[in-house]
Amino acid sequence: MTHWFHRNPLKATAPVSFNLYGVASSPAASKICNDLRTTRARLLDMFTDATCTPEIMKKATDEYFSLLQGFIVSLDGTTQENKLRFIQNFKWTDTLQGNTPSSQQDAVFELVSIGFNIALWHTKFASRLAGKEKWAQIPRLITPAEKGRDLETRVIDTYIVQSQAEAQEVTIARAIELKHNAGLIAALSFETANFYQKADHTLNTLDPEYSSKWRKYLQLKQHFYMAYAHCYHGQTLLTSDKCGEAIRSLQEAEKCYSRAEALCKEYRQTKGPGSTAKPSEQLFFTKENGFIYFHKVPAEAPILELKASYGLAEPVAFELPALNSQCSAEVYATFDLTRGPKDDKAKMNPKPEEEIKPMKEPDLKPQKDTGCVIS
Repeated sequence: MTHWFHRNPLKATAPVSFNLYGVASSPAASKICNDLRTTRARLLDMFTDATCTPEIMKKATDEYFSLLQGFIVSLDGTTQENKLRFIQNFKWTDTLQGNTPSSQQDAVFELVSIGFNIALWHTKFASRLAGKEKWAQIPRLITPAEKGRDLETRVIDTYIVQSQAEAQEVTIARAIELKHNAGLIAALSFETANFYQKADHTLNTLDPEYSSKWRKYLQLKQHFYMAYAHCYHGQTLLTSDKCGEAIRSLQEAEKCYSRAEALCKEYRQTKGPGSTAKPSEQLFFTKENGFIYFHKVPAEAPILELKASYGLAEPVAFELPALNSQCSAEVYATFDLTRGPKDDKAKMNPKPEEEIKPMKEPDLKPQKDTGCVIS
C-alpha cells in the first residue's frame, strides 16, 4: 500500500557534537556528552535504514531520549529550569518548507523535533499508524513556531487527524475482508471521510505553495471514503427493501467516486513536498454497482446520519523513557556553565541559515498485489 498514502519528507538536521569543553568538568560529564553524540547519530541512521523495525527504532529512541532528558528535567531538586537546557544549538528542517532549517538553542526543541520525525517515520514504515497525542513539551518552547513550520498548531493537528484517518482505513479494510455488516462499514467510512475533511480544513489558511499537494491528497481521500459510505449505506437500504433510496445512494457514491478520480489527476499534477501517492492504481480503488430492482429513485440522496458503534481508531499516548542512570545530581553538578563559551560577535550578527541536505529515505517499491489482505 506504499502508493496509497501521501507522505511528506522526513525532517533533516545538522550534526550535533555535544562538545562542551570546559563545561563538562568531570569524566562522567564528558561521557554523557559523548554518549549523547553517538546515540543521536545512531538514531538518525535508523530513519534512513530500510531494515529498521519499530522495535529497533524504539530502542534507539529510548537510548537517546533517556540521556537528553538530563538536559531538560530538573536534577538538583529544585523547580528551576535545567541549567543545561539552553547550552546546545539544534537545527531542523520542516517537512513543508524545503531545506532551510529552523534553529533553536533549546533541548526541548530537539526533543519535540525528534519526536515529530519518529511519528512521521512510523507512518512511512507501515503506511498506517494511529495518531499520537500532541506532546505536552511543545508549549514549553521558548521560541514559538513560525507559521507553516512543523511545530505550528495547524501542521501538528493535521498530521494527528490524518494519522487517525489512515489507521481507521485499516479497520475498514479488515471489516470488508471479514464481510462485516454493511451498516458498520458505511459508518466507519463516513467518519473516516470526515477525518480527512477536518484535516483538509485545518490546512486551508496555510500558504498554497507548500500545502496544495497535501490538501489534494486529503480531499481525494475524503471523496473516496464518502463514496464508500454511500455505497455500503445503499446495501443497508437494499436489505430493508428500500430499493429506490438504495439506487440513489449508489448514484451519490458514483458521483463521489468520480470526484475522487478527478482529484487523483489533480494531485499528481500539483507540485509540492512529499512523495506522490498513486491511489487510483490500487486494487482498493474500485467501483461498486449492480442492482436489479426497479423502484422510483428519489431526487435527493439519503442523508448520512451514521455513527460507528465500534472499530474507531484511538490515538496511543507516547511515553518518554526513564532518565538514564548516568544523569545523577552528582554528575549534573560537575557541568560548570561559568567555564562555557562567551557571547561573541558571531552571535550578535548571526549568518543566514545554510541549507541542510534532506535525509536519503529508503526507496521502498510497492507490492504488485495491494488488495488489502490483513491477517
